[in-house]
Amino acid sequence: MEKENSTPKMTVINGRHFSDLEGFYEEISRLFMKDEDWKVGTLDGFDDILYGFQGEITWKDARKSREDLGFDLTKEFYENKIRQGKPFNVALIRQKLDELTARKGQTLFEIVVEIIQSHQKITLILD
Repeated sequence: MEKENSTPKMTVINGRHFSDLEGFYEEISRLFMKDEDWKVGTLDGFDDILYGFQGEITWKDARKSREDLGFDLTKEFYENKIRQGKPFNVALIRQKLDELTARKGQTLFEIVVEIIQSHQKITLILD
């Protein structure tokens, strides 16, 4: 892992480059992991790589991503984890699925945005 650079950076996530979570991970890996020999493949991994980033992230075509990473894909995401079972906390995931179905839970897009916004050294612009 490289040292944190004190110079603020600017990165653009392009929502036209992906339409599902795997594609999002590919886009993120391309943008943030150029010199690494591993790729982002989980939400926790995405959160982890942001600790070394400082600056501005502009999410182009965020409206498309909000739709792509929305209700349907999130429901499928949770259902797949429940089907897989271990190592996932099935009871917790079932609760998250119930909240989503009741329109009270977060979509994957909202979860990703929340992850980015939880990093105080990052400014997120949804474009």
